Amino acid sequence: MAVVREQQADSLASLEERIGRAVELVVTLRKENQDLAQRLEHATAERDTAHADFERLSQEMEELRTERKQVRARIEKLLGQMDLLSAT
Repeated sequence: MAVVREQQADSLASLEERIGRAVELVVTLRKENQDLAQRLEHATAERDTAHADFERLSQEMEELRTERKQVRARIEKLLGQMDLLSAT
């Protein structure tokens, strides 16, 4: 009878130990999950900022190209007028 109780106590101690390890693992995994969620949130914010910067720069570049075309046209017009003056 004492052997049976000792085996039961050993089984119970083993179960307690495994449950303790499982609880520690769950706590660790929750902490890692929380850390990963924060990293994901930070990375998403950085991506959104980079995307907004890209959009702003793309629009600015297009505006500069348009302005450059207008300046080129004006300069060509002025050069044409200078050619007319020098031809006379």
